[in-house]
Amino acid sequence: MKRVGKIRRFVFGLGTLAIVLCACAILAGGCGWLAHPGETAAEGRRRHMRNLALDKQELMSDIDTVLLLDKPSKLSDKRIP
Repeated sequence: MKRVGKIRRFVFGLGTLAIVLCACAILAGGCGWLAHPGETAAEGRRRHMRNLALDKQELMSDIDTVLLLDKPSKLSDKRIP
């Protein structure tokens, strides 16, 4: 039984080490490996800004839908100009 405990500790330690090493490799590499081939830094920045703007637009649309602000209210038959 002592042998099984030692093996479990060894496997756990090895797995933990592998996860830590992978995390360090990803952190050290940065986002450079995500760049599209042939894309300049300015093009990448514009693509990121466009994606952020679209994400913000979709988020605002979702919030309006949840708060029922996307449709006119039908509580009254009087139209407000």
